[in-house]
Amino acid sequence: MQVEIKIDSAYTDPKIMILTAAVTEDVNQIVKKLSEEYLWMLPGIRDDKLELLKQEELIRIYTHSGKVFAVTDKGEYVVRRRLYELEGQLDNGCFVRISNSEIINLKKVEYFDLSFTGTICVKLADQTSTYVSRRYVSKIKSVLGI
Repeated sequence: MQVEIKIDSAYTDPKIMILTAAVTEDVNQIVKKLSEEYLWMLPGIRDDKLELLKQEELIRIYTHSGKVFAVTDKGEYVVRRRLYELEGQLDNGCFVRISNSEIINLKKVEYFDLSFTGTICVKLADQTSTYVSRRYVSKIKSVLGI
C-alpha cells in the first residue's frame, strides 16, 4: 500500500481519496476505520464556548425547534450537524436512533420500561425519560434481542 500526502491551500478540509483496482476487504476496513475515527470528538456550543465532546460522554442527541442538541453529564450543547449525519458517524454499537428526532447512547440507558402499550419508555443516566417512537420499536427490540 502506498500513502501519499499533498499539501494544497485550495482544500480547507482534508480530502481522502482511495485509488484501487478493486474494493477489497482491506479497502473496506480502511474506509470503516476512517469513518469511525472521524467523529471522535463532537464540537458542542454552550454558554458561547465551544467544547469538544467525546462519544462516550454523550447521553442523547435530539432535535428541537430546528436545532440539534447533545446532552452529556456536564450539560446540554448545541451541535451544528444534522441528526442523520451524526447517526452515520457515531458508533452504531453504542448509539441507536429511537425516533425521527432522537439518538441515544445505549451505554447510558438505566432501563427500558416495556409496560407502555405500543411504545417503550427509556430512562437515561441523567434521570431523564424519553420514548421510542412506534416506528422504531421493532428496531430497538431487535437491537436488544427481545
